[in-house]
Amino acid sequence: MTQPASSASVNPGAPAPASQAPAVPGWEHRSSGKVRDVYVPTAEGPWAGQDVLLVVASDRISAYDHILSTPIPDKGRVLTALSAWWFEQLADVVPNHLVSLDVPDQVAGRAMICRRLDMYPVECVARGYLTGSGLAEYQENRSVCGVPLPEGLTEASRLPEPIFTPAAKAELGEHDENVTFERVTHMVGETAATALRGTTLALYTRAAQVAGERGIILADTKFELGTDASGSLVLGDEVLTPDSSRFWPADAWEPGRVTPSFDKQYVRDWLTSSASGWDRGSGQEPPALPDVVVERTRARYLEAYERLTGRPLELS
Repeated sequence: MTQPASSASVNPGAPAPASQAPAVPGWEHRSSGKVRDVYVPTAEGPWAGQDVLLVVASDRISAYDHILSTPIPDKGRVLTALSAWWFEQLADVVPNHLVSLDVPDQVAGRAMICRRLDMYPVECVARGYLTGSGLAEYQENRSVCGVPLPEGLTEASRLPEPIFTPAAKAELGEHDENVTFERVTHMVGETAATALRGTTLALYTRAAQVAGERGIILADTKFELGTDASGSLVLGDEVLTPDSSRFWPADAWEPGRVTPSFDKQYVRDWLTSSASGWDRGSGQEPPALPDVVVERTRARYLEAYERLTGRPLELS
């Protein structure tokens, strides 16, 4: 059996510039992904000698495999608070890596102390509705990641049942590759692949029920799973945030039409519009986001948190 990759519960990436990765007493900056900065305990800190990580969610935002130059204020707080809330909702489905939210003042509200996991090199994606790359693949061969689907589906169609559509994790700056379940089995072994698929679908089913009770459709989402020191399967990284999920207002959903969403789709749409002046295939970095795009994206993240949890996010 292929063992899971040993890593933090985020893409290790490359060291972030000092301006992006703040100094945190008791912790040493180790690595950064598109959004998160990861730290390990120092020998003098309160967590010295413990196998934990400090995971800090920044306000950085990525789109089309680029980290954009313009941050979204309070985005890191939304990601952290919403992930912590979801970890509570899903605790009886699978254990998670969260140890404590009691973090240094420099990163208060946007960081969590987590167990170190050996992460599987698989993005565990579940889809209940057809859109995005899933729709594009379906239009080509009437299947998604090798899962056959019936004829006649269109944008935003509800699938007969949720499906597991995994992706192989890419290096920082590269695009994750959609793969079949058979490919996952080859990567991690049949036992692990079966556990990843079953757990992903169980998590999606629970989360879709919770969101549905709040008038929100969970169209699709991704989870990251790893194993702890005992070999048990554990949910890591972030979970069910606007960065990793498509949340749709149920009262705006209509098959055949693009549904407005509580995520960074507003940013993607602006980048690919004539207003941005950016050619996605040019190889150039995307332009800075205008204030109106920043403000409306921030509002969507905050609204997602409030509608799901039933309370506004404390920003003080």
